[in-house]
Amino acid sequence: MTILTLGIDLAKNVFAVHGVDEAGKPALVRPEVRRNKLVELIASLPPCLIGMEACSGAHHWAREFEKFGHKVRLMAPKFVAPYRIAGKRGKNDANDAAAICEAVTRPQMRFVPVKSIEQQAELFVHRARQGFVQERTAVINRIRGLLSELGIVLALQPTTVRREAHKVLEDLPGWCNVVIGDLLGELTRLDGRIAEYDTHVRHMAQHDDKARRLMQLAGIGATTASAIVASVGNGLEFKSSSQFSAWLGLTPGQHSSGGKARLGRITKAGDSYLRTLLILGARTVLNVAASKSDPVSRWAIKVQDRRGYWRAVVAIASKNARMCWAALRMGEAFKVPA
Repeated sequence: MTILTLGIDLAKNVFAVHGVDEAGKPALVRPEVRRNKLVELIASLPPCLIGMEACSGAHHWAREFEKFGHKVRLMAPKFVAPYRIAGKRGKNDANDAAAICEAVTRPQMRFVPVKSIEQQAELFVHRARQGFVQERTAVINRIRGLLSELGIVLALQPTTVRREAHKVLEDLPGWCNVVIGDLLGELTRLDGRIAEYDTHVRHMAQHDDKARRLMQLAGIGATTASAIVASVGNGLEFKSSSQFSAWLGLTPGQHSSGGKARLGRITKAGDSYLRTLLILGARTVLNVAASKSDPVSRWAIKVQDRRGYWRAVVAIASKNARMCWAALRMGEAFKVPA
């Protein structure tokens, strides 16, 4: 049995497999493959192209299949859906596998880089840290909401919430004092956890050559550099810096027709975590640009004067993303802008 391309619809316990031969005819159709039998099935096949949707566990399976000499490609689910619709197929696992098998062979398909176990380990740290940050924000908002019921309105700034909540804590009646006290204690605990994970992130960035190279750029700190390296490695999956910026959702969406170019808001596609970090770094660059005279700062001020603050922030974030890609691809040959 000669299998040229294989599509696998991933799941928790039951997987669907669809393989085609050189003529594009179905040669292996397994609508139900148990989890403990999947590796055995893939190992029995000659090296071929395997396509899967990027989802939970996809990178693990990609690493496992590559051990048997297969070429594995991961795709965003939204890029696979049109191939199921084009074939007028209903939505089920077998049809999803067939659509994946067809989509992975398209020459213009964009793929998700397969992450190594080291990259995923670093992303574990980032995901945990981000979860603690979100929990801390929720606790702060809960404190503000509860105190507003007592007529105590606090500003949005976290430092203000902490200071003012401690000031009024002793004056709160009964259970109000207990609840706000517990929430302030939880806030202190989360502050400690976030500080601990910030230390982990700095340690990872300082011990990685690629991350240290990225941190030489304005607006790229340890958190951003470590997250980019852990997400894309050397950036080999991207043909150009513009493609990397588009993958992050930092390029405007196009609504062009009849020879007229119409550009809208940025697409906000791709990894929202990386995009947020780049935007925060760009805000820092723009806020201090007025006091600097380097080419990037002068350019940022001109963009702000011409297009406004937030468009300038997005432009800086997009430029930083492109320079990060260049730094990853060129390595030591990359020269940091003056």
